[in-house]
Amino acid sequence: MSSPTRWSSLRQKPAVRYALLGLGAVFLLVTPLLGPLPGPGGIFTFAIGLGLVLQNSVWARRRYVRFKRKQPRMGRWADKGLRRGSARRRDARDREERS
Repeated sequence: MSSPTRWSSLRQKPAVRYALLGLGAVFLLVTPLLGPLPGPGGIFTFAIGLGLVLQNSVWARRRYVRFKRKQPRMGRWADKGLRRGSARRRDARDREERS
């Protein structure tokens, strides 16, 4: 396995970022095709595609932030699905306030 620093430096290269963005777009485009099939395949392909697009596109991140401001409850679920650090910090802070 490679070290985390090697992967981080590799992801900084524009070609890799564009490839990951394209792969995320492909996953998002395939989702409606998998939706009618039995099983939860469409949900997973949508989540993977959304995660890749949000990680590699500044435009998509800005749109996501606007969405979170307008729909805070839905934004919280999206944060948990993407395993964002802000969601973990927010959950820990809320648990401390309740205690």
